[in-house]
Amino acid sequence: MKITTKEQFAKYFDHTLLDPMAAADDIRRVCNEALAYGFYAVCIHPRWVALAADILHGSGVKVVSVAGFPFGTNLIQSTAAEAKAVIMQGADEVDIVADLASIISGDAPYLKKQFMEVLKICRSMHPPVLLKIIIEAAALNPEQIQFVCQLAQGCGVDFLKTSTGFHKAGGARLEDVRLMAASAPHCRIKAAGGIKTLAATLAFIEAGATRIGASASVSIMQEFEKSGEH
Repeated sequence: MKITTKEQFAKYFDHTLLDPMAAADDIRRVCNEALAYGFYAVCIHPRWVALAADILHGSGVKVVSVAGFPFGTNLIQSTAAEAKAVIMQGADEVDIVADLASIISGDAPYLKKQFMEVLKICRSMHPPVLLKIIIEAAALNPEQIQFVCQLAQGCGVDFLKTSTGFHKAGGARLEDVRLMAASAPHCRIKAAGGIKTLAATLAFIEAGATRIGASASVSIMQEFEKSGEH
């Protein structure tokens, strides 16, 4: 789909601040930037969901938070409880980290249990809360990416997300987004991790991403406005 307006482009972004040192004023800034530019959502740590939900209430800008972040090594019950807690605080969407050891070892039963426990909570809400599964694609080989994407699609999750942005293997890669989209055509794809330029953003959208997680959303929007892309 061709992007024709800055308003349309802005709706691709989860404007992200997951720095553990971020304080209340930083969260207010990110929320105000999201309001000013019309971003789809802000993505923040659980600690700040209530504050963001209060600032953004009634604006149409969504609140996204994380559970089992950034390593995915939490107990399933802990991740599910954290997901429920952030929803109760006002999160509209939850991004959880898949258990990487289970992806690498091919442990489908554990992964399915992890996904379904959180999905059950998300689907019990009115309206239902969207669930994204972060797979750390840069740390995986193509067969592992296909495995986890197909499993997640089978569970009925809403989105697959490339990266936390915290793994040493790196962030979003175009080839991973293409493979994720091909492996799970019924899931939407969020590209996140190291996306800092307009050219990169447009390339990820072209590759199949329908959401972009970025801390550089404002500078990307400013580049878009100057570029004449719209």
